[in-house]
Amino acid sequence: MPIVHLICGSTGAGKTTYAKALADRVRGVRFSIDEWMATLFLPDRPPQLSSAWAIERAARCEGQMWTIADQLVARGVDVIFDVGLSRREHRDRFRMRAARAGGNSKLHYLDVDAETRRERVRVRNTLGSGTFAFEVTDEMFDYLENLFESPDDDELHEAMIVCS
Repeated sequence: MPIVHLICGSTGAGKTTYAKALADRVRGVRFSIDEWMATLFLPDRPPQLSSAWAIERAARCEGQMWTIADQLVARGVDVIFDVGLSRREHRDRFRMRAARAGGNSKLHYLDVDAETRRERVRVRNTLGSGTFAFEVTDEMFDYLENLFESPDDDELHEAMIVCS
């Protein structure tokens, strides 16, 4: 049975780097929200960016990702979702969707301290390379940090926990 891998971690945890390596290892197909958002919507973003603007577009991306993922899972291909999954309800929705698609879900939690993550984001912003899709300001980092809900014990049962 194919596995729908759910990559979870706060900003700068290394989700995209991890997702790329995982996709290679399991020969799966990766969906990374930052890449989709940067390609499809960043060129047309309003001068005053709002969370409502970003959330609505991220939801559209996720819907399209699932349209493709459903086909892959039906063909026995593992799927890797690198979409943040920063809230419990978001992770629950993806677990339920994976089950409806006929796949097993596996949570991969990247547990990295905030200071390390903030420094990674600053370096990524400066270099504009690697997994850089768009600049994440300190204000954006702080906003996203306050939204993040770490997985609890029941979510972490049988999860892959990565600390770095």
